[in-house]
Amino acid sequence: MFSRIIKTGTFGVCRHQAALRKLVPLNVNVRVFGTSTEDESTAALLLQKNLIQRNNMLYGHGSGTIRCTVFDASGNIISPSLDIKREELVMKHGLLPRDLRKIEKSRKNDLVPSFLVRKNGILVSLVTIKTLIKPDMVIVFDSFASLNSTMHKSFLNNLKLRLQNQDTLEVKKDPLPYEFRALESIFISAISNLTSEMNVQVTICKGVLQDLEYSITRDKLKFLLSQNKKLSNFYKKTVLIRDMLDDLLEQSDLLCEMYLTDKKNGIEHEDDDHTEIEMLLETYHHHLDEIVQITENVISNVKTTEEIINIILDSNRNQLMLLGIKFSIGMLSLGGPIFLGSLYGMNLENFIEETNYGYIFITTLGLASMAVLYFFCIRRLHKLQKMSLFNYTREGTKK
Repeated sequence: MFSRIIKTGTFGVCRHQAALRKLVPLNVNVRVFGTSTEDESTAALLLQKNLIQRNNMLYGHGSGTIRCTVFDASGNIISPSLDIKREELVMKHGLLPRDLRKIEKSRKNDLVPSFLVRKNGILVSLVTIKTLIKPDMVIVFDSFASLNSTMHKSFLNNLKLRLQNQDTLEVKKDPLPYEFRALESIFISAISNLTSEMNVQVTICKGVLQDLEYSITRDKLKFLLSQNKKLSNFYKKTVLIRDMLDDLLEQSDLLCEMYLTDKKNGIEHEDDDHTEIEMLLETYHHHLDEIVQITENVISNVKTTEEIINIILDSNRNQLMLLGIKFSIGMLSLGGPIFLGSLYGMNLENFIEETNYGYIFITTLGLASMAVLYFFCIRRLHKLQKMSLFNYTREGTKK
């Protein structure tokens, strides 16, 4: 595959060189990338772009194939990693070409879930799980990043046990049909992953909030901001999944269409005959609602802490402003005796110089003016500091 990409990149460079030679006159100096070093760098860029695309999308996207893991009716894995053509999936399983568009372009952590009910199958895209459920087959779409994922392997093992549905000492045989057992395995894995992610996010946020109770630093506030963004994204994801289940529970026709095994056997369900799937969806809807409520409480605590921190910072800012105003009042009060001292120290003759108490008089007058001006300004400042929702007088009556 690597050699194919390098050859393609080299052929593309040569083709562009020929096009440039035809379009540009001979007397114009144009730099044509024709050296071997530059060809290798171009091929490396193409290879890097291809690898990034494969990491972000499903395996084989763009080449017409999708890598899948297929389970048969007995719950056994037919092929652990099978490349299936896109046209084959559409024609064989009765899908529409647009149904696979979201599956093909879904990234590792898909924010918006998808639940499509078709005539002969159910196409599910939930968190990191993307599957096609048939009455006798389950196709799990493997992304390139999830091939070696422990979480993905655990889901496949759990799905295999649920589909085999064998009696054990711990678990009895499940009476649910094949497609509902597959759906239940998907919801169990998705909610387990969401619960684990929620516990991590909630633990980190609570630890940061407890640290902020003792000391408020810039690094802690930046870390809290980043965690709040992650928690908000997680909250949006869980709310979207919960809303999806709400929409499904409100559509009785879709719930009846999800009985694939009965439909295959010729058994039709009426509008109200969907108790099994309704109870299954409601059970996991309650789990999701609990996750949403816990996440909402943590987000509310973070917002409350941010408001308290803003109030504390505003109070400290007001104290600093008040201290600056007090210094300004002191300097203004000191201006009175400075003015009198400047007048008394001028080289002008007056009657004060002839008396024995002139210096004492001027000094006393300057200090008195300074004290009067200072206390008058401080009193006015204290009146401005007293704030209330309504303007009351000292007698308790409203103005």
